[in-house]
Amino acid sequence: MTQRERTSRIRNAAVVGVSATLLGATAPMTASATSESPPRALTWSACEGTGLDPRQECATLDVPMDHARPGGPRIEVAVSRIPAENPASRRGVLFLIPGGPGGSSLGDPSGKGQKLPQDVRDRYDLIGFAPRGLAPSTPVDCGVGHADLATVRLRPWPAPDGSVDENLATAERLSTACARNGGELIRHISTRDNARDLDRLRAALGERKISAWGVSYGTYVGAVYSQMFPHRTDRVVLDSNDDPDPARVARAWLAGHEQGVEDTFPHFAAWASAPGNPDRVAATAAEVRPLFLRLAARLDRAPIPWPGANPEELNGNVLRQAMLDGLYRPSRYPALAQLVRAARQGTVPPAPAAPPEPVLQNVTAVGAGTLCNDVAWPTSPALYRKDVAESRAKFPLTAGMPRNAMPCAAWPHPPREAPVRITGRGPSNVLLVQNERDVATPLSGALKLRQAFGGRAVMVTVNSTGHDAYLANGNACGDRTVSRFLATGVRPARDVYCR
Repeated sequence: MTQRERTSRIRNAAVVGVSATLLGATAPMTASATSESPPRALTWSACEGTGLDPRQECATLDVPMDHARPGGPRIEVAVSRIPAENPASRRGVLFLIPGGPGGSSLGDPSGKGQKLPQDVRDRYDLIGFAPRGLAPSTPVDCGVGHADLATVRLRPWPAPDGSVDENLATAERLSTACARNGGELIRHISTRDNARDLDRLRAALGERKISAWGVSYGTYVGAVYSQMFPHRTDRVVLDSNDDPDPARVARAWLAGHEQGVEDTFPHFAAWASAPGNPDRVAATAAEVRPLFLRLAARLDRAPIPWPGANPEELNGNVLRQAMLDGLYRPSRYPALAQLVRAARQGTVPPAPAAPPEPVLQNVTAVGAGTLCNDVAWPTSPALYRKDVAESRAKFPLTAGMPRNAMPCAAWPHPPREAPVRITGRGPSNVLLVQNERDVATPLSGALKLRQAFGGRAVMVTVNSTGHDAYLANGNACGDRTVSRFLATGVRPARDVYCR
């Protein structure tokens, strides 16, 4: 595969957001990892691919596959940058840390980075990268079956009767495929490894400190980096924040969808019942929830064929997953409402476009490796049955999925290190920005990250709806607060609420 093809693949993955499909440690890192020689300076060249700012340049950095064995096998991490636009006022580098796990920010200096205010772009080189395992960095692939690449399989939706047996079987298939096909690299994909890679990139860039803008899973990467390398951080913005619970890690993120849906669905219901809305599904907001639940139950019993989709039917869980996807931002509401309207009439819209299968394979492997290597998951079927039953009773919209078994329930490799515990130790230079209604990273989880950081952080809560707040689904007050911090270092003296 050419560099152009690899670059195109990962940019396509970032555009369609496929990174959202996934969601007792051994000895800690040995001292030898700290003695690794400084990396060579990066060699920049023109980026391959289309739609990129001509100023964006690209490079690769060799890093250890296993940071505990710096003399062992090496892998490549792809990196990109657009230099600061006013060299006279340049402060340093701003890492754009992607979500996922399985997302890339390699094209972000040309994309979301250009939404930053001029005074921010003047001060920072904008830095994007493809995390370890994700093409065009040295890629990993589990070679899972086509049917198991469906989002409705990767997210553990129980059977209509609440059974988790098929979810456990899927977890076994996926973990077996990763163990068989993922090679040694699949064992060295974790958030700690990502943080160490970032610090190697910092050194290769010749910087003493970095600033960062992390989004979604990128907030956990940014928090872990800030914990592991606190005095190498300058200004850190964490946007749409993950619960940092060190006992659960990604299990807490998955469970957060229960509250995230409850926080966000009423906003959708008000929109979907508004007079004059061409995609209106009900006369009042109060009717939308029971209408949706009845429709999902009907599709559980009698799915509608959906040629070209994966799976090739619109069943109850496919509708529930479409609801979850549709609540990520209000701009997706019309597609969700149109699907509901069509299904009520016994029809379906055209099958949604899917990324190329090699991209899905790569992203799935990176996501599974990260989630399962960060922390050990329970293996008891009885525990999942109990948790799913409780969740279904309390949160019928999510039908038990947020407490169900991911591939990690059958993962064959124990975590190599304990999860990072986020604390208040380090400089007070972290700004959290969080929408009040966020289906993927709810405010309740963000408040736990705020509590863990203690005096290191200040939090801006934004009265808005959607996943990703700053320069996306937030509001002008929140955007001004974050921009001012990045450009000048001025941060609110205490937590604030942006109406």
